[in-house]
Amino acid sequence: MYGWIHKDTDIRRFREGLIFVGRKNGKSTMISGLSNYAVSKDGENGANIYLLANSKQQASIIFDEAKAMVKKSPQLRRHYTPLRFEIKHNKSFSSIEARASDSEKLDGLNTHLGVFDEIHEFKDYKLINVIKKSRGSRKQPLIIYITTAGYQLDGPLVKYYEDAGDVLDGATKDERTFYYIAELDSEEEFEKPETWVKANPNMGVSLNLETLKEDWEKDKRTPDERRDFITKQFNIFVNASKTPFIEYDVLKRNNKFTGIEQVKNIPAVGGYDLSDTEDFTSACLTFPIIETGEVFVMSHSWVPKKKVLEENEKINYYELQDQGYLTIVDTEYIREEVVFDWFVEQSNHFNIELITYDRAKAFRLNKELEEYGFDTEEVRQGFLTLGPALDDLKHLFIDGKVIFNNNPLMRWYINNVELVSDRNNNKMPKKSNRYRKIDGFAAFLNTHTQIMEKLVVTQGSGDIGVISMSDLMGR
Repeated sequence: MYGWIHKDTDIRRFREGLIFVGRKNGKSTMISGLSNYAVSKDGENGANIYLLANSKQQASIIFDEAKAMVKKSPQLRRHYTPLRFEIKHNKSFSSIEARASDSEKLDGLNTHLGVFDEIHEFKDYKLINVIKKSRGSRKQPLIIYITTAGYQLDGPLVKYYEDAGDVLDGATKDERTFYYIAELDSEEEFEKPETWVKANPNMGVSLNLETLKEDWEKDKRTPDERRDFITKQFNIFVNASKTPFIEYDVLKRNNKFTGIEQVKNIPAVGGYDLSDTEDFTSACLTFPIIETGEVFVMSHSWVPKKKVLEENEKINYYELQDQGYLTIVDTEYIREEVVFDWFVEQSNHFNIELITYDRAKAFRLNKELEEYGFDTEEVRQGFLTLGPALDDLKHLFIDGKVIFNNNPLMRWYINNVELVSDRNNNKMPKKSNRYRKIDGFAAFLNTHTQIMEKLVVTQGSGDIGVISMSDLMGR
């Protein structure tokens, strides 16, 4: 990050950096070194350095590490003044402070360097946006995210991680962000300790391979500890749920995009999931692509403005609305008319041969859809009906055959799905908690009870003959 500068201006090339490494790889020491360097060696007066975390407690921990580095160094002590909540560099009128998402005062900042610790814990961009907007008056500001993988699959870290993949693969160009991604490449490497250095570049310094091998042999026998080891030591994202529908690495395989023109002649199956009260409502169209065995789902959701103001879900409603995936309505609840109107509008562009629905709360809307001319089909919400569709849909995800054009709201719904089983191991979806909604997935699953039958490919002609024992013996 510090090695590249513009030869004409001597200004740093990079404005942001993501350092993604496993646990106990010297992140705190790196943060301390970066902050103590930037506060004095960049040659800027009033260079404010902020050590940032999701909580005050975590921010205080990394600040105390930086302060300890100053106290232990006679040379640093000559130039810096470590105080209770601040480290001052008097010559340049610069300082190092801790800030957190739950800090009371986040305005009036003037960021020269912002270092975010463990942003895998962040659910939204609130603090990140504050820091980004506070660097406008600096000549060469720098924001660094230093973190391990985590369980927050719809937070800022996953977005930055996927941006890194796009840049490293050459899909996009970003000359101003530095990416360092240290992780295992596949599950096959879990049992190959010689590869673990990929996720742990400080192996042999702050980490001991033999100790890690012993820990893995013990932890892999317990599901919770196994998930934690994979996430924190192999640096691979894992769903926090004990019974997730699919893991993050499976969802990642389904990254194809398709244009509307490519599916407009394919008969679609619609589905909808109505909200209980002032909550999400979703509708979708699913298109079976018989030639490839893929499915394409086009989804839209609605949410009352009151729900948006409560911010319980910690998602960016307005960005989703701007992208066309969500409509925020001013009514106290989602009126059925908006779903009806959506299907009517889509029928002007696509051939909707059937609309599937859950009988609960759907009588009036379903009647209106039928009177308009749509064919409808009830989907019983039980293990025997949803279980086979759920299993088939999971296999499609595993094979990378679900196309949803990377709709971030649909990704959120999918990540929120947990599985519940009956005594015969038939499965149904449920949400992981009251704020982790699955409405869009529920509508999608309803359609798949019909779509899965369309994807079955006939095997041969069925021309079966009978050979008797006498024929075999030549009698």
